[in-house]
Amino acid sequence: QVQLVESGGGLVHAGGSLRLSCAASGNISNIHLMNWFRQGPGNYRDLVATITSTNATNYADSVKGRFTISRDNAKNTVYLQMNSLKSEDTAVYYCNVVGTTVGGLLGDYWGQGTQVTVSS
Repeated sequence: QVQLVESGGGLVHAGGSLRLSCAASGNISNIHLMNWFRQGPGNYRDLVATITSTNATNYADSVKGRFTISRDNAKNTVYLQMNSLKSEDTAVYYCNVVGTTVGGLLGDYWGQGTQVTVSS
């Protein structure tokens, strides 16, 4: 079993900042990709940011220059620093991890989601 626990969501005014965290635990031995997705009301779940095992990053155009993804491999934790937040950033944010278990199985795991609400 692999568990992802997210934290850091909340309510913030436009222009403000939030930092999301997602810690992976359990039967996982090697994390390859760590991602943040988001799903706004009535929308699909979209990829926001990705970070690889070598710390290469990629961002959705809508968040470039405002969001920063990072990871702490010692803690199996991924972060999303969100600055200059806009009302359109309002969504449930999901952590996603692609990794290999202790038994050698490649898996795709999701957090429970954390609500981010940006008031204008």
